[in-house]
Amino acid sequence: MAQKSEVNAKSKSSKVENLLTLDYNNLTSEAVGPENGLEAADFTSLKGLLTTAAKDFNNKRKKGLLPFADLPTDQVMAKACRKLADEGRKKYENVVVLGIGGSALGTAAIFKALRPLNHNIQDNKKRGWPRLFVADNIDPEGFAAILEETDLSKTLFNVISKSGATAETMSQFMIVYERLRKSLGAEAIKEHLLITTDPENGVLRRLVKAQGLKSLPIPPGVGGRFSVLSAVGLAPLALAGVNIADLLAGAAQAVEDFKAPPMSNKALLFAGLNYLMTTKKNRPSLVMMPYSDSLARVADWFGQLWNESLGKGQLLDGSKAAIGQTAIKALGATDQHSQLQLYMEGPRDKTICFIGLEEFRCQIKIPTIFKDQDELSYLSGRGLGELLNYERLGTAKALAENGRPSLALVTPKLTSAGLGYLLQTLMLATVISGSLYNINPLDQPGVELGKKFTYGLMGRRNFEDMAERYNKIKANAKYIVS
Repeated sequence: MAQKSEVNAKSKSSKVENLLTLDYNNLTSEAVGPENGLEAADFTSLKGLLTTAAKDFNNKRKKGLLPFADLPTDQVMAKACRKLADEGRKKYENVVVLGIGGSALGTAAIFKALRPLNHNIQDNKKRGWPRLFVADNIDPEGFAAILEETDLSKTLFNVISKSGATAETMSQFMIVYERLRKSLGAEAIKEHLLITTDPENGVLRRLVKAQGLKSLPIPPGVGGRFSVLSAVGLAPLALAGVNIADLLAGAAQAVEDFKAPPMSNKALLFAGLNYLMTTKKNRPSLVMMPYSDSLARVADWFGQLWNESLGKGQLLDGSKAAIGQTAIKALGATDQHSQLQLYMEGPRDKTICFIGLEEFRCQIKIPTIFKDQDELSYLSGRGLGELLNYERLGTAKALAENGRPSLALVTPKLTSAGLGYLLQTLMLATVISGSLYNINPLDQPGVELGKKFTYGLMGRRNFEDMAERYNKIKANAKYIVS
């Protein structure tokens, strides 16, 4: 099977080049055997599937149904966020994001990737930009720790909720609002709150209008898990010193490269390859495994993007189904020592996706010592980044020799543009996957029932029936051991 299996990001229309390589050699039958890998006929059929999916995507985009794809070229919002950052850099030592899910995961992923890993513990002068905390859960101990760490008078709280009805975020907002009012006075609230919400509707927008609070809009039609390149992510990231201009440039390049033919198009191929591995090779799980501490939270962000978009109970025609490939997060090389045994010898139900860096932003050399010790001498004079990359390559080869398929997304070096390219490629691939599975990748009906039970238990008006329903279930619970 003569199949080209490396796709490089190149475009004559932009100076941004070579940002990402997709290597799927280890998905082929040549690498992992015909029972586990894709064959020539699979790639032939894939080309047609992807051509159709790309046409569907482009038609929807022309109709304005996929506005996330236009975010990278929204210079108006980028300019507003950079201005906010320039002003906020002088006013604040801390920025705290109050958000959950799509309002938090992308910001946390990009912040960890593009700012120094010790950003928040550096002194103010060396850091140069505010610290960034993402309060993405309502565990009282975790939230208390953030509040104790941040001086209210030197902190901007960025409240992010499109609907203004997110229970977790709104509870945090109410706590912060009252603490600001009591500690700094009602007028000071305006200086310490930034509201990112729907441009027209919702309780947060009403409060913005009534109290004159600083605010930024979440574009209509952009769901949370696709929103990181809007004000949702750009504002707090710019305040923390991330180069959002380059981030957006890389993402824009990914959109430009999406015009490429199917078999040289990374977003299309990522979607199509995983679709085939799921439907033809019975691999319902996708392990996303970055070999970089800085990229660890990209796997968290991808988990929501992939699982919430593709885990659906009905097809577009309304018929019932159980669709979805489960994304699982891992970290190399850490999880070679905790998860790899399962992937190597456990159920043959997983595809592994490695994310790698050809070159790390800093180098640490292993000293040339213990030359007389065979167990150590081979390490002498080598680099930690070199070792980590060889572990990634060696793990992929070991998996392949055991009939376990994998693919790899590799970027030359972690930059703002490269990360923007990677994230946008994965968002494009997610929507394409929706077309392949014949489901809606933009909704999330499966999470609503749990919210309704919570509303009922918390006493929200008009949800009394949910509390009654829960209590009836609880009254009949038999299998509890105290």
